[in-house]
Amino acid sequence: MAQKTAPDSTRRSERSRHAIYDAALALVDEVGYAKLTIEAIAARAGVGKQTIYRWWPSKGAVLLDAFLDLADQAAREVSEKAGQDEIATSIPDSGDLEADLKYVMRATVDEFNDAKYDAPYRALAAEGLLNPELGAEFVEKLLEPQLQLYVKRVRQAQEAGQVGPAIDPRIALEMWTSPLAQRWLMRSGPLTHAYADTLVEYALYGITPRPTES
Repeated sequence: MAQKTAPDSTRRSERSRHAIYDAALALVDEVGYAKLTIEAIAARAGVGKQTIYRWWPSKGAVLLDAFLDLADQAAREVSEKAGQDEIATSIPDSGDLEADLKYVMRATVDEFNDAKYDAPYRALAAEGLLNPELGAEFVEKLLEPQLQLYVKRVRQAQEAGQVGPAIDPRIALEMWTSPLAQRWLMRSGPLTHAYADTLVEYALYGITPRPTES
């Protein structure tokens, strides 16, 4: 008689976890964060709500992990297209700081304009203001790692003599990332590659007249 194989609980848990991620992301887009509930996520994922509460304390925590997983998948896809075995941990250094920053800022514009990122990103940004614990986790796990990529690239430019040695990279990056995030969050204008390019140019060269080259 053939021996029965015991169910793989780890694989089942991973399937359930990803079903919950998919459900949370779909529902926040369909009904909005205010109407998102653990019960609705559980029903859409085909799991008991006790399963969700065993892994997460709130719907915000579910959504954060779901979004982190989505971002991780996107990063892996970018790396695969670039022929890399691992997720990139730095902004490409072509030797041209302006070109490198524009490349990444344009990619950020594309992400902000992608519907699958917009609703969960906005929900987490808003909930993070009301829930300090979730907000701190949102910054630590999602925002700060992305900002540190810019810090690393600006420091490389400093070492190459392209950026002043006294410049604080963490403050400098806010000159191009913060206006982009503000425009996206407030929907105060179109998010385009041209806009991203202009932010980089203003940050690198300022807004005052430049001396005429001789």
